[in-house]
Amino acid sequence: MIDVHRLKIFSKVAELKSFSKAAHTMYLTQPTVSQHMASLEDYFALPLFDRGGKEVNLTRAGELLYDYARKITMLTDEAQQTLDQFKGKKCGSVLVGASTIPGEYMLPVFLGSFTVKYPDIRTIITIKDSRDIVEMMLEGQLDLGIVGAKIKHETLHYTRLIDDNLVIVVPQGHPWCDLDKINIQALCNEPFVIRESGSGSRMALGKTLRDAGVNTADLNIVAEVSSNTAIKQAIKSGAGISLISELAVREEVEQGALKKVSIADVSFKRSFYIVQDKKRSQSPVSKTFVSYLKEMAKETMQ
Repeated sequence: MIDVHRLKIFSKVAELKSFSKAAHTMYLTQPTVSQHMASLEDYFALPLFDRGGKEVNLTRAGELLYDYARKITMLTDEAQQTLDQFKGKKCGSVLVGASTIPGEYMLPVFLGSFTVKYPDIRTIITIKDSRDIVEMMLEGQLDLGIVGAKIKHETLHYTRLIDDNLVIVVPQGHPWCDLDKINIQALCNEPFVIRESGSGSRMALGKTLRDAGVNTADLNIVAEVSSNTAIKQAIKSGAGISLISELAVREEVEQGALKKVSIADVSFKRSFYIVQDKKRSQSPVSKTFVSYLKEMAKETMQ
């Protein structure tokens, strides 16, 4: 008989491509993980892992089992959560993927009251760029994602969650600090720090500029970085200016470390979305978390 717990360990090894990382994530020792995987291979009388090289990769048999292991473990978790809910108890884990802005500046604020309201629900958050979050959704590694760009796929469903503004930010002492507004063409004359390709911020910037008659290629890009923290530090150091989420720079602007500048006749508004895979059924815990997010976002936008 197949042990569901072993299938969960197997899935984690497959996703992390490492026995030691899987052991750390699941609070087990590496020998314990190795023993469980050896037992699983003995049960099926097939090698499930290619252990050569730095990473542990699945064999073809392992790939076939992984598809079923994910389905079995998800159904098992869903059954447990449904029965717990029937007893009046909400507990379990929800796997959330978030792009940088919601992951670093929105979810941490929302989680405070969520954990008070639902102390038995464990929220596991992975922060990556929007494209990576969508890929993880399609691979079945997440219950839901929160992203800043709609990446089209036939099985994905997007629900608008909350709005944000992209704002031009310059360091203190910059000539634009004394101006009420600038012309959008002026952006092309300044050294510009930009997010990496694949980030929701980068996609939103490109669309807004195109709508205003400016291409990203027209900017004087001096640096391309993978986090908003790096962008803010680069601006403070005088490396250039940038267009960044208002949520991400709220604290620095309030403290006077950075200055927001408006652009005449251009609105840099963007939205963040909850993304879910229509092929997968939502667990009770996932439904609870999504409902909570919508409730908090509604209160924030009022």
